[in-house]
Amino acid sequence: MTTHTQPGQQNWIDELRSTLTSDFEMHTARLTELTADTGDPAEAHTRDALLAGTRQSLEQITGALRRIAEGRYGICERCAGPIPQERLEVLPHARFCVPCQQKQR
Repeated sequence: MTTHTQPGQQNWIDELRSTLTSDFEMHTARLTELTADTGDPAEAHTRDALLAGTRQSLEQITGALRRIAEGRYGICERCAGPIPQERLEVLPHARFCVPCQQKQR
């Protein structure tokens, strides 16, 4: 299976993979910091919200990296059509094209 990329887009995919990998490392470090219990009950609610957001980001990044590795990046998971590069530049973890994303809501 191959991604819906045109010749010359491989450099873009390689750069994206590098950026996503860096983001993954940054969020992993942040998760480690957030899971260190400070013992301050006043921080618990804020920390829980930050943990949830960080975990969600890690999940999205991991999914995008997996799709790149499997050659499925840029392919809508619903209709199997191409996801425009412009959408992926704004939302690199996008799993659906815009019409299919709107149907998901």
